Amino acid sequence: MAPELGDDCEVSPSATVGHRHREDAAPPRIGDRATIRSGTVVYADVEIGDDFTTGHDVLVREDTRAGDDVVVGTNTVIDGTTTVGSHVSLQTGVYVPTNTTIGDEVFVGPNAVLTNDAYPIREEYDLEGPTLEDHVSVGANATLLPGVTVGEGSFVAAGAVVTEDVPPETLAVGAPAEFRDLPEELRGGNRIA
Repeated sequence: MAPELGDDCEVSPSATVGHRHREDAAPPRIGDRATIRSGTVVYADVEIGDDFTTGHDVLVREDTRAGDDVVVGTNTVIDGTTTVGSHVSLQTGVYVPTNTTIGDEVFVGPNAVLTNDAYPIREEYDLEGPTLEDHVSVGANATLLPGVTVGEGSFVAAGAVVTEDVPPETLAVGAPAEFRDLPEELRGGNRIA
């Protein structure tokens, strides 16, 4: 299955773009100026905009939709059926489960973990990933539990464990996370270029 690549794309010979997970899968569509590094696997049924960049050993599963200027760091997993906005940076080792929504101008720090299963293998549960609204920042090693929404312009501190919705323009700190007023220096949204 040949992927649909835009102009000026660089794909490592050891990357797989178009891994077929079922017979009727559509080829992935990736916009202009993509850089896809070694060890990366992009499944079929994926649509990504312009200026997509991966680190090494990235996995992007089926039914993922991503906007323009998305950076996916080394060893990051996007487990499919996920929407990622434009101007998003997912740093090294981030885990994004199925049924997750990430807005525009979002930063997710190294080794942050988003989850979608409230009762792993113990109870029947409809998988529900988190929602990160526009201009959210998530610090390194933070954990977001299933179904939580992190409101626009909020900041999740490094190592925080978010167990409930974070209001817009709020700082979430600790485990479990407590909410504080967003310091002035963190206001105004992200500027991911």
